[in-house]
Amino acid sequence: MILSDKTIKKMLKDEELLINPIEEDSQIQPASVDIRLGRHFLKVDENRVESMCLQEEIKYIEIESDEIIIPPNSFLLATTMEYIKLPNYLTAFVEGRSSIGRMGLFIQNAGWVDPGFEGEITLELYNANRLPIKLISGRRICQLVFALMDEEAINPYDGKYQKQRKATGSRVYKDIENKK
Repeated sequence: MILSDKTIKKMLKDEELLINPIEEDSQIQPASVDIRLGRHFLKVDENRVESMCLQEEIKYIEIESDEIIIPPNSFLLATTMEYIKLPNYLTAFVEGRSSIGRMGLFIQNAGWVDPGFEGEITLELYNANRLPIKLISGRRICQLVFALMDEEAINPYDGKYQKQRKATGSRVYKDIENKK
């Protein structure tokens, strides 16, 4: 079941769901919460990395700024302004805002936030346009759609991105397959 604005507001008030900071009047939509762009970004250090693989840590260039320009056909990691904490019976989908998608900016985070997750969300931004796109921190960039689970998770999220702050690069090198 997708949560309504009424349920989202109640869960925030009762502190079952944490989204901080939040401006309820402008961010809570009928069936979602708009999430804003933070000011921390990562881009792969293409001058130090010949190629990427799943077994090794990736080198990134870190950028802190209120504005960033994403060149055409470029990829960038960004963080959200909001720190969220989901209860063990609630999951969330990250969806790009239609108005921004119509500019050619694809926004993802693998699309899914597990129950029990806590932290800022790292967004994967890709400019599919032939023109650069300028982004400003604090702007609503994506939305979270919350879904109630049929029951509480037995094993809520406690993985390698738990309690992350700032844009967080891939930690795929920490996967169990690499420990064999």
